[in-house]
Amino acid sequence: MSSKDIAVARDSTLAPPEKAAAKLAQQGKLYVRDRIALLVDEGSFVEDGQLANALAAGLPADGVVTGQGLVDGRPALVVANDPTVKAGSWGARTVEKIIRITERALSEELPIFWLIDSAGARITDQVALFPGRRGAGRIFRNQVALSGKVPQICCLFGPSAAGGAYIPAFCDIVIMVEGNASMYLGSPRMAEMVVGEKVTLDEMGGARMHATVSGCGDNLAVDDEDAIEQAQLFFSYLPTCWREPAPEVEATPPALALTEQSVPADESVPFDVHEIIDGLIDDDSFFEVKPLFAGEVVVGFGRIDGRPVGVVANNSAVRGGVLFVDSADKCARFIWLCDAFNIPLLYLADVPGFMIGSEVERQGIIRHGAKMITAVSEATVPQISVIVRKAYGAGLYAMDGPGFMPDVCIALPTAKIAVMGPQAAVNAVYANKIAALTDPDEQAAFVAERRAEFEADVDILRLAADLVLDVVIEASELRAELSRRFAVLVGKDRHFADKRHGVPPV
Repeated sequence: MSSKDIAVARDSTLAPPEKAAAKLAQQGKLYVRDRIALLVDEGSFVEDGQLANALAAGLPADGVVTGQGLVDGRPALVVANDPTVKAGSWGARTVEKIIRITERALSEELPIFWLIDSAGARITDQVALFPGRRGAGRIFRNQVALSGKVPQICCLFGPSAAGGAYIPAFCDIVIMVEGNASMYLGSPRMAEMVVGEKVTLDEMGGARMHATVSGCGDNLAVDDEDAIEQAQLFFSYLPTCWREPAPEVEATPPALALTEQSVPADESVPFDVHEIIDGLIDDDSFFEVKPLFAGEVVVGFGRIDGRPVGVVANNSAVRGGVLFVDSADKCARFIWLCDAFNIPLLYLADVPGFMIGSEVERQGIIRHGAKMITAVSEATVPQISVIVRKAYGAGLYAMDGPGFMPDVCIALPTAKIAVMGPQAAVNAVYANKIAALTDPDEQAAFVAERRAEFEADVDILRLAADLVLDVVIEASELRAELSRRFAVLVGKDRHFADKRHGVPPV
């Protein structure tokens, strides 16, 4: 084969055919190499396997670009499907390239950016790519081995179909481009053939569905550029691998100052916890994860004096801040993520407890709640729990209450800790007595007396006096207190227990 032939083969991998380029433009998509160029620092990308399957017609690079570059000066690996090559489908060489890059990630402990836009496996190549020891299953096994070792960040620009849908599932974040991205095990056509269901692609596996209903997608993006920018921002909070501390940046003051009026004293008055978060973290530093899913809890990364923290907060503005199945799952996975990558955790508790009723019991809320409590219990990074307002029942436990050994448990003057709220407690204990009082005024007076007794029993000053709480401070002092506390926790012992691993309820 001549040098000219090699040059032609190489050139065919560098730009899409005219028809394919027009289709990308129509879809509002970027070419695969343009996506990579946006992600990595200019001139830093080094490609592997560029001539894979070069002897086959119409399969430049076998439909996937792999290599290494710098992302904001830090080394990272890249796997990027080329949707102009048989819809980004996988052949045997595609799979081998991906396996090799994941093996590099394992041996060198380098993060991976997955730029996914693939119709799945080529059925014509199934024997070569599917069942063997170097088959597609090896990719997922390697991803599991990588989990918690290095960040795995997924931008989903188009489909992620069939078995390939598991690549995003094993990543630390999945950013989906609305209108183009989709994720599904079986296509709508297959669903109609196999189970007789008629459904659209958006209903089956569209970006908004996954970001709001299934939780398989974390964040939505408006286009390819937005997805890549979000991926870079997410990476900025994480270390390159599990052995390193999370990166720090220059500190900035919060966007607003908290006051004694920031938290409504009446626990029945809802408020948006984002306002409290904005008063605690550095200005414009909050990266929320799963903002459209289970909004009764808010999770995301922020910075306090330039140091990353993971925030887990109840949001009474959404469904009263009650914990549901999805909110427990959302919190558990985020806590595991922070603990894996050395990011301290800040809990902001304003929780009436877990949801009750036959519907959530049938959904398994007990095991899902236990999953969140497992994550809280196992976390060994510095953890600070702030009782912002109410913390009732197992909600206190799920938000790293005193029994779970947070490094410090802080309360605002608005805080209340109890097995249940005063109204529910009085009704539970004195239901028969209340029912026996026929005079409305007498009944109201009795309830008021019992409620006052209950509130005196769980008075916040009493809890501090009994060392249940470590600190009671005003909201205006909280940011400074958190800054000092996190600063002295940098040398915390990270040991939890000697065992292979637990058996978490899932």
